[in-house]
Amino acid sequence: MDSDICIRHKVDLERMLLDESTEPTRLALSLLEDITNCFSDDEQIGSGGFAMVYKGMVGKGMVAVKKLSNTFGVHENKFYKEVECLMKVKHKNIVRFLGYCSDTQGRTANYEGKFVMAELRNWLLCFEYVTNGSLDKYIT
Repeated sequence: MDSDICIRHKVDLERMLLDESTEPTRLALSLLEDITNCFSDDEQIGSGGFAMVYKGMVGKGMVAVKKLSNTFGVHENKFYKEVECLMKVKHKNIVRFLGYCSDTQGRTANYEGKFVMAELRNWLLCFEYVTNGSLDKYIT
């Protein structure tokens, strides 16, 4: 992504953090890579069975980027349904959903001595970053 375009997208995302009335939007993979330092281990703040969560720096603000893994065999409609549900949820006690990234790229790979075309899926969800850790630490 051109650096001027990336800077503009960062500014847009920073504006979203400040203006709670903005709607969630599609986010570029290159933007999410940039703000998480290419999904650096240093930026990892959580993990689960199907995702890793990274902290992303956007100007003076922070976001949480959930990078889904193990997407092989998962139909893309399931991801789209989750995004659709998250876009509808708006409540003061729920972490705000800022956007999503659905990026699929074809890559060549050597498989059993043959070159094959493989799909590399990048499904990511971006949320407002909330301090104080996970909710499970507060529920008794």
